[in-house]
Amino acid sequence: MFGSGRTFHGLILTTAGRKQLYRKFVTSYEHIEMRPVEHPLVASRLAILRHVDTNRAVFRTTLAELATLLIYESTKDASTEAVRIPTPLTETDGVRLEHPPLLVPILRAGLGMAEAAQRLLPESEMGFVGLARDETTHEARAYMEVLPEDLTGRTVFVLDPMIATGGSLAHCARMINNRNAASITVICALAAPEGLAYVDTLGIRMRVVTASVDERLNEHAYIVPGLGDAGDRQFGTI
Repeated sequence: MFGSGRTFHGLILTTAGRKQLYRKFVTSYEHIEMRPVEHPLVASRLAILRHVDTNRAVFRTTLAELATLLIYESTKDASTEAVRIPTPLTETDGVRLEHPPLLVPILRAGLGMAEAAQRLLPESEMGFVGLARDETTHEARAYMEVLPEDLTGRTVFVLDPMIATGGSLAHCARMINNRNAASITVICALAAPEGLAYVDTLGIRMRVVTASVDERLNEHAYIVPGLGDAGDRQFGTI
């Protein structure tokens, strides 16, 4: 999984340490509720995203489609309230979301999921967290934060195509948790077991709705088999 002397979030991993981490990866998580989505449409969209020959335009469109499917799954137990609505003929009973979630895409890759989320949840507000990965340390570095100061009682949907090392999600989850959000749901196309295990150590309760938990991270902290760099595949290498 990692070569001799490799580090993971600042830890030097010995062979015994790697085995201990791996054992944690394959057990259930203490603070994360996993919700993998198994559906032919989800699987087919994920296959397109994985394919090396998928161009940027198709990648962006497919990621938005997959995000729509994952958000649909994420909201199936959302609370609603009854309302009376007029139809062209009479009045009838209807429902609306009682507490629309705050949508928080992690930039830049999460931008590809933001429009789909807002289209499905037009009543929701949207915040932004901008994080960049240091390619040497693989740690997340924040460059932008647009969030309400107080999230007491609010549901938050974090949008990020991938959980790799878990550093970006950990940074974002801390900011949201420190603002007293009622619940956090992470919506992603892929997750690595190493990243999930790391995020679980934060002690922050959250749900993770994903199309796949892949095999592992490679020595460059990329998900295997993965889909490459989601930001680069949407917007190009800058």
